[in-house]
Amino acid sequence: MEIGVTSFVETKPDTKTGVVMSHAQRLQEVVEEIVLADQVGLDVFGIGEHHRDDYAASSPAMVLSAAAPLTKRIRLTSAVTVLSSADPVRVFQDFATLDGLSNGRAEIIAGRGSFIESFPLFGYNLHDYEDLFNENIELLLKLRESEKVTWSGGHRPAIHNLGVYPRPVQNSIPVWIGSGGTQESAIRAGILGLPLVLAIIGGNPTKFAPLVELYKKAATHAGHDVSQLRVGSHSIGFVAEDTEKAAELFFPSTQYGMNKLGKERGWAYYDRSSYDAARRSDGALYVGDPETVAQKIIHLRKHVGITRFMMYVPLSTMTHELVMRAIELLGKEVAPRVREEISKWEAEKR
Repeated sequence: MEIGVTSFVETKPDTKTGVVMSHAQRLQEVVEEIVLADQVGLDVFGIGEHHRDDYAASSPAMVLSAAAPLTKRIRLTSAVTVLSSADPVRVFQDFATLDGLSNGRAEIIAGRGSFIESFPLFGYNLHDYEDLFNENIELLLKLRESEKVTWSGGHRPAIHNLGVYPRPVQNSIPVWIGSGGTQESAIRAGILGLPLVLAIIGGNPTKFAPLVELYKKAATHAGHDVSQLRVGSHSIGFVAEDTEKAAELFFPSTQYGMNKLGKERGWAYYDRSSYDAARRSDGALYVGDPETVAQKIIHLRKHVGITRFMMYVPLSTMTHELVMRAIELLGKEVAPRVREEISKWEAEKR
Protein backbone atom coordinates (compact mmCIF):
# COMPACT_ATOMS: atom_id res chain seq x y z
CA MET A 1 0.00 0.00 0.00
CA GLU A 2 1.58 3.25 -1.17
CA ILE A 3 0.76 6.62 0.39
CA GLY A 4 1.57 9.96 -1.19
CA VAL A 5 0.56 13.50 -2.07
CA THR A 6 -0.71 15.31 -5.15
CA SER A 7 -0.65 19.04 -5.77
CA PHE A 8 -1.89 21.29 -8.54
CA VAL A 9 0.31 24.09 -7.15
CA GLU A 10 -2.60 26.48 -6.83
CA THR A 11 -2.31 30.25 -6.44
CA LYS A 12 -5.85 31.23 -5.58
CA PRO A 13 -6.47 34.20 -3.24
CA ASP A 14 -5.89 33.67 0.46
CA THR A 15 -9.36 33.36 1.98
CA LYS A 16 -8.49 35.72 4.87
CA THR A 17 -6.37 38.40 3.21
CA GLY A 18 -7.28 38.11 -0.46
CA VAL A 19 -3.58 38.16 -1.32
CA VAL A 20 -2.53 36.09 -4.31
CA MET A 21 0.99 34.72 -4.06
CA SER A 22 3.25 34.73 -7.08
CA HIS A 23 3.71 31.64 -9.21
CA ALA A 24 7.39 31.68 -8.27
CA GLN A 25 6.67 31.57 -4.54
CA ARG A 26 4.23 28.69 -4.86
CA LEU A 27 6.60 26.72 -7.08
CA GLN A 28 9.37 27.12 -4.51
CA GLU A 29 7.01 26.05 -1.74
CA VAL A 30 5.92 22.88 -3.53
CA VAL A 31 9.53 21.80 -4.01
CA GLU A 32 9.94 22.08 -0.23
CA GLU A 33 6.77 19.99 0.18
CA ILE A 34 8.18 17.27 -2.08
CA VAL A 35 11.43 17.21 -0.11
CA LEU A 36 9.54 16.90 3.18
CA ALA A 37 7.33 14.13 1.78
CA ASP A 38 10.49 12.20 0.94
CA GLN A 39 11.97 12.80 4.39
CA VAL A 40 8.89 11.54 6.24
CA GLY A 41 8.73 8.33 4.24
CA LEU A 42 5.92 8.92 1.76
CA ASP A 43 6.02 6.87 -1.42
CA VAL A 44 4.98 9.23 -4.19
CA PHE A 45 4.40 12.91 -5.01
CA GLY A 46 2.36 13.99 -8.03
CA ILE A 47 2.15 17.37 -9.76
CA GLY A 48 -0.82 18.21 -11.97
CA GLU A 49 -0.61 20.05 -15.29
CA HIS A 50 -2.76 23.17 -15.75
CA HIS A 51 -2.63 26.23 -17.99
CA ARG A 52 -4.52 28.84 -15.96
CA ASP A 53 -3.54 31.88 -13.92
CA ASP A 54 -4.60 30.23 -10.64
CA TYR A 55 -2.26 27.23 -11.08
CA ALA A 56 1.52 27.53 -11.22
CA ALA A 57 2.53 24.15 -12.67
CA SER A 58 2.11 24.01 -16.43
CA SER A 59 5.11 21.65 -16.65
CA PRO A 60 5.05 18.92 -13.97
CA ALA A 61 8.33 17.40 -15.15
CA MET A 62 10.13 20.71 -14.59
CA VAL A 63 8.81 21.04 -11.04
CA LEU A 64 9.60 17.44 -10.19
CA SER A 65 13.09 17.79 -11.68
CA ALA A 66 13.78 20.67 -9.29
CA ALA A 67 13.04 18.29 -6.40
CA ALA A 68 14.74 15.22 -7.87
CA PRO A 69 18.33 15.84 -6.66
CA LEU A 70 17.00 16.96 -3.25
CA THR A 71 15.16 13.68 -2.62
CA LYS A 72 16.26 10.07 -2.23
CA ARG A 73 13.46 7.52 -2.59
CA ILE A 74 10.08 9.13 -3.28
CA ARG A 75 8.48 8.40 -6.66
CA LEU A 76 7.92 11.55 -8.77
CA THR A 77 4.91 11.61 -11.09
CA SER A 78 2.66 13.88 -13.08
CA ALA A 79 -0.93 13.99 -11.86
CA VAL A 80 -1.90 14.25 -14.65
CA THR A 81 -0.08 14.90 -17.91
CA VAL A 82 -2.77 16.16 -20.31
CA LEU A 83 -1.73 13.78 -23.06
CA SER A 84 -4.46 14.74 -25.51
CA SER A 85 -2.82 18.14 -26.06
CA ALA A 86 0.83 17.13 -25.64
CA ASP A 87 3.50 15.80 -27.98
CA PRO A 88 4.23 12.28 -26.73
CA VAL A 89 7.85 12.54 -27.86
CA ARG A 90 8.40 15.61 -25.72
CA VAL A 91 6.53 14.04 -22.80
CA PHE A 92 8.78 11.00 -22.99
CA GLN A 93 11.92 13.12 -23.23
CA ASP A 94 10.89 15.28 -20.26
CA PHE A 95 10.16 12.32 -18.02
CA ALA A 96 13.22 10.39 -19.18
CA THR A 97 15.22 13.46 -18.14
CA LEU A 98 13.45 13.44 -14.77
CA ASP A 99 14.20 9.74 -14.50
CA GLY A 100 17.89 10.40 -14.97
CA LEU A 101 17.95 13.24 -12.45
CA SER A 102 16.09 11.12 -9.88
CA ASN A 103 18.01 7.92 -10.66
CA GLY A 104 14.96 6.00 -11.79
CA ARG A 105 12.00 7.45 -9.85
CA ALA A 106 9.92 9.06 -12.60
CA GLU A 107 6.35 8.11 -13.48
CA ILE A 108 3.65 9.48 -15.75
CA ILE A 109 -0.08 9.62 -15.09
CA ALA A 110 -1.61 10.27 -18.48
CA GLY A 111 -5.11 11.70 -18.76
CA ARG A 112 -7.40 13.38 -21.21
CA GLY A 113 -7.73 16.37 -18.89
CA SER A 114 -10.80 17.81 -17.19
CA PHE A 115 -9.63 21.34 -18.03
CA ILE A 116 -9.54 22.38 -21.67
CA GLU A 117 -7.23 25.45 -21.65
CA SER A 118 -4.36 23.51 -23.20
CA PHE A 119 -6.27 22.74 -26.40
CA PRO A 120 -6.50 26.26 -27.87
CA LEU A 121 -3.11 27.12 -26.35
CA PHE A 122 -1.34 24.41 -28.32
CA GLY A 123 -3.60 24.54 -31.35
CA TYR A 124 -5.67 21.38 -30.88
CA ASN A 125 -9.34 20.94 -31.69
CA LEU A 126 -11.60 19.76 -28.86
CA HIS A 127 -13.51 17.68 -31.38
CA ASP A 128 -10.41 15.47 -31.54
CA TYR A 129 -10.32 15.04 -27.74
CA GLU A 130 -10.70 11.24 -27.79
CA ASP A 131 -8.75 10.55 -30.96
CA LEU A 132 -5.81 12.61 -29.75
CA PHE A 133 -5.57 10.71 -26.49
CA ASN A 134 -5.84 7.29 -28.10
CA GLU A 135 -3.20 8.15 -30.67
CA ASN A 136 -0.85 9.79 -28.18
CA ILE A 137 -0.99 7.01 -25.59
CA GLU A 138 -0.18 4.52 -28.36
CA LEU A 139 2.91 6.54 -29.35
CA LEU A 140 4.00 7.16 -25.75
CA LEU A 141 3.94 3.43 -24.99
CA LYS A 142 5.86 2.71 -28.17
CA LEU A 143 8.51 5.27 -27.22
CA ARG A 144 9.23 3.55 -23.93
CA GLU A 145 9.52 0.14 -25.60
CA SER A 146 12.47 0.89 -27.88
CA GLU A 147 15.19 3.45 -28.54
CA LYS A 148 14.31 3.86 -32.21
CA VAL A 149 10.72 4.27 -33.29
CA THR A 150 8.73 4.00 -36.48
CA TRP A 151 5.16 5.25 -36.11
CA SER A 152 2.41 7.08 -37.97
CA GLY A 153 -0.94 8.51 -36.94
CA GLY A 154 -3.61 10.98 -37.96
CA HIS A 155 -2.65 14.07 -35.96
CA ARG A 156 1.13 14.11 -35.60
CA PRO A 157 3.82 13.82 -38.29
CA ALA A 158 5.11 10.29 -38.75
CA ILE A 159 8.38 9.08 -37.25
CA HIS A 160 10.62 6.90 -39.41
CA ASN A 161 13.22 4.88 -37.48
CA LEU A 162 14.34 7.79 -35.31
CA GLY A 163 15.97 7.59 -31.89
CA VAL A 164 14.40 9.39 -28.95
CA TYR A 165 16.70 10.53 -26.14
CA PRO A 166 17.66 10.56 -23.35
CA ARG A 167 16.84 6.98 -22.41
CA PRO A 168 15.56 6.51 -18.86
CA VAL A 169 17.29 4.74 -15.99
CA GLN A 170 14.30 2.44 -15.54
CA ASN A 171 13.74 -0.26 -18.12
CA SER A 172 10.26 1.17 -18.57
CA ILE A 173 8.92 4.38 -17.05
CA PRO A 174 5.60 3.51 -15.38
CA VAL A 175 2.65 5.01 -17.25
CA TRP A 176 -0.67 5.14 -15.39
CA ILE A 177 -4.05 6.08 -16.83
CA GLY A 178 -5.79 8.87 -14.91
CA SER A 179 -9.58 8.71 -14.86
CA GLY A 180 -12.37 10.83 -13.46
CA GLY A 181 -14.42 7.67 -13.09
CA THR A 182 -15.67 6.80 -16.57
CA GLN A 183 -16.11 3.22 -17.70
CA GLU A 184 -14.31 4.03 -20.95
CA SER A 185 -11.12 5.06 -19.11
CA ALA A 186 -11.21 1.99 -16.87
CA ILE A 187 -11.67 -0.34 -19.84
CA ARG A 188 -8.92 1.41 -21.79
CA ALA A 189 -6.47 1.04 -18.91
CA GLY A 190 -7.39 -2.61 -18.50
CA ILE A 191 -6.99 -3.44 -22.17
CA LEU A 192 -3.60 -1.72 -22.23
CA GLY A 193 -2.55 -3.44 -19.01
CA LEU A 194 -1.67 -0.11 -17.40
CA PRO A 195 -2.20 0.88 -13.75
CA LEU A 196 -5.24 3.06 -13.12
CA VAL A 197 -5.66 6.21 -10.99
CA LEU A 198 -9.17 7.30 -10.06
CA ALA A 199 -10.05 10.85 -9.05
CA ILE A 200 -12.27 10.04 -6.06
CA ILE A 201 -13.35 13.52 -5.05
CA GLY A 202 -17.08 13.20 -4.42
CA GLY A 203 -19.85 10.85 -3.36
CA ASN A 204 -19.30 7.54 -1.62
CA PRO A 205 -15.87 6.14 -2.55
CA THR A 206 -17.13 2.54 -2.39
CA LYS A 207 -19.21 3.27 -5.50
CA PHE A 208 -15.93 3.10 -7.42
CA ALA A 209 -15.58 -0.61 -6.60
CA PRO A 210 -17.56 -1.77 -9.69
CA LEU A 211 -15.32 0.41 -11.85
CA VAL A 212 -12.22 -1.31 -10.43
CA GLU A 213 -13.83 -4.69 -11.16
CA LEU A 214 -14.60 -3.58 -14.71
CA TYR A 215 -10.96 -2.53 -15.11
CA LYS A 216 -9.76 -5.94 -13.92
CA LYS A 217 -12.19 -7.79 -16.19
CA ALA A 218 -10.97 -5.80 -19.19
CA ALA A 219 -7.36 -6.57 -18.24
CA THR A 220 -8.10 -10.27 -17.83
CA HIS A 221 -9.91 -10.38 -21.18
CA ALA A 222 -6.87 -8.74 -22.81
CA GLY A 223 -4.58 -11.39 -21.33
CA HIS A 224 -2.87 -9.31 -18.63
CA ASP A 225 -1.89 -10.60 -15.18
CA VAL A 226 -4.35 -8.79 -12.90
CA SER A 227 -2.26 -9.53 -9.81
CA GLN A 228 0.42 -7.22 -11.20
CA LEU A 229 -1.89 -4.26 -11.83
CA ARG A 230 -2.23 -1.38 -9.39
CA VAL A 231 -5.10 0.98 -8.69
CA GLY A 232 -4.58 4.43 -7.20
CA SER A 233 -6.79 7.22 -5.93
CA HIS A 234 -6.40 10.97 -6.02
CA SER A 235 -8.52 12.22 -3.12
CA ILE A 236 -8.83 15.57 -1.36
CA GLY A 237 -7.70 15.64 2.26
CA PHE A 238 -5.93 17.29 5.16
CA VAL A 239 -4.41 16.04 8.40
CA ALA A 240 -4.04 17.90 11.70
CA GLU A 241 -3.51 16.91 15.33
CA ASP A 242 -7.24 16.51 15.98
CA THR A 243 -10.23 16.13 13.73
CA GLU A 244 -12.10 19.31 14.60
CA LYS A 245 -8.96 21.38 14.11
CA ALA A 246 -8.43 19.75 10.73
CA ALA A 247 -12.04 20.42 9.73
CA GLU A 248 -11.90 24.08 10.70
CA LEU A 249 -8.55 24.74 9.05
CA PHE A 250 -9.40 23.03 5.77
CA PHE A 251 -12.93 24.31 5.20
CA PRO A 252 -12.35 27.94 4.04
CA SER A 253 -9.98 27.11 1.19
CA THR A 254 -11.99 24.03 0.21
CA GLN A 255 -15.21 26.00 0.02
CA TYR A 256 -13.54 28.70 -2.05
CA GLY A 257 -12.03 26.22 -4.48
CA MET A 258 -15.18 24.14 -4.88
CA ASN A 259 -17.35 27.18 -5.51
CA LYS A 260 -14.91 28.79 -7.95
CA LEU A 261 -14.84 25.61 -10.01
CA GLY A 262 -18.56 25.09 -9.40
CA LYS A 263 -19.40 28.40 -11.09
CA GLU A 264 -17.53 27.28 -14.18
CA ARG A 265 -19.12 23.84 -14.28
CA GLY A 266 -22.62 24.42 -12.96
CA TRP A 267 -22.22 22.66 -9.63
CA ALA A 268 -24.46 23.34 -6.64
CA TYR A 269 -23.19 25.81 -4.02
CA TYR A 270 -20.72 24.17 -1.68
CA ASP A 271 -21.52 24.98 1.94
CA ARG A 272 -20.50 23.66 5.36
CA SER A 273 -23.15 20.94 5.32
CA SER A 274 -21.76 19.62 2.01
CA TYR A 275 -18.28 19.67 3.50
CA ASP A 276 -19.25 17.92 6.72
CA ALA A 277 -21.19 15.25 4.84
CA ALA A 278 -18.09 14.51 2.75
CA ARG A 279 -16.00 14.19 5.93
CA ARG A 280 -18.12 11.30 7.20
CA SER A 281 -16.88 7.73 7.03
CA ASP A 282 -18.75 7.20 3.74
CA GLY A 283 -17.61 10.49 2.19
CA ALA A 284 -14.78 11.37 -0.17
CA LEU A 285 -12.97 13.96 1.99
CA TYR A 286 -10.03 12.54 3.96
CA VAL A 287 -9.95 15.24 6.63
CA GLY A 288 -9.18 14.62 10.29
CA ASP A 289 -6.63 13.45 12.80
CA PRO A 290 -4.15 10.72 11.78
CA GLU A 291 -6.31 7.85 13.06
CA THR A 292 -9.46 9.11 11.32
CA VAL A 293 -7.68 9.58 8.00
CA ALA A 294 -5.87 6.25 8.29
CA GLN A 295 -9.10 4.34 8.88
CA LYS A 296 -10.74 5.92 5.83
CA ILE A 297 -7.77 4.98 3.66
CA ILE A 298 -7.83 1.41 5.04
CA HIS A 299 -11.54 1.21 4.22
CA LEU A 300 -10.79 2.36 0.67
CA ARG A 301 -8.18 -0.35 0.29
CA LYS A 302 -10.41 -3.12 1.63
CA HIS A 303 -13.64 -2.18 -0.14
CA VAL A 304 -12.50 -0.60 -3.43
CA GLY A 305 -9.12 -2.22 -4.01
CA ILE A 306 -6.97 0.91 -3.97
CA THR A 307 -3.25 0.10 -3.65
CA ARG A 308 -1.94 3.68 -3.89
CA PHE A 309 -3.57 6.58 -2.04
CA MET A 310 -2.57 10.13 -2.98
CA MET A 311 -3.91 12.97 -0.85
CA TYR A 312 -4.55 16.21 -2.72
CA VAL A 313 -3.43 18.97 -0.38
CA PRO A 314 -3.97 21.87 -0.26
CA LEU A 315 -7.16 22.66 -2.12
CA SER A 316 -6.87 26.34 -3.09
CA THR A 317 -4.49 28.36 -0.91
CA MET A 318 -3.41 27.46 2.62
CA THR A 319 -0.34 28.62 4.51
CA HIS A 320 2.81 26.73 3.67
CA GLU A 321 3.27 25.83 7.34
CA LEU A 322 -0.12 24.09 7.54
CA VAL A 323 0.53 22.15 4.36
CA MET A 324 3.95 21.06 5.58
CA ARG A 325 2.48 19.91 8.90
CA ALA A 326 -0.23 17.92 7.10
CA ILE A 327 2.41 16.20 4.95
CA GLU A 328 4.49 15.45 8.05
CA LEU A 329 1.52 13.85 9.81
CA LEU A 330 0.56 11.91 6.69
CA GLY A 331 4.04 10.43 6.46
CA LYS A 332 4.87 9.89 10.12
CA GLU A 333 1.50 8.91 11.58
CA VAL A 334 -1.06 8.06 8.89
CA ALA A 335 1.09 5.97 6.54
CA PRO A 336 2.52 3.65 9.25
CA ARG A 337 -0.99 2.92 10.55
CA VAL A 338 -2.25 2.12 7.07
CA ARG A 339 0.70 -0.05 6.11
CA GLU A 340 0.56 -2.04 9.34
CA GLU A 341 -3.18 -2.69 9.14
CA ILE A 342 -3.12 -3.58 5.45
CA SER A 343 -0.13 -5.87 5.96
CA LYS A 344 -2.01 -7.79 8.66
CA TRP A 345 -5.16 -7.93 6.54
CA GLU A 346 -3.28 -9.25 3.52
CA ALA A 347 -1.57 -11.90 5.67
CA GLU A 348 -4.92 -13.09 7.04
CA LYS A 349 -6.32 -13.50 3.52
CA ARG A 350 -3.53 -15.88 2.45
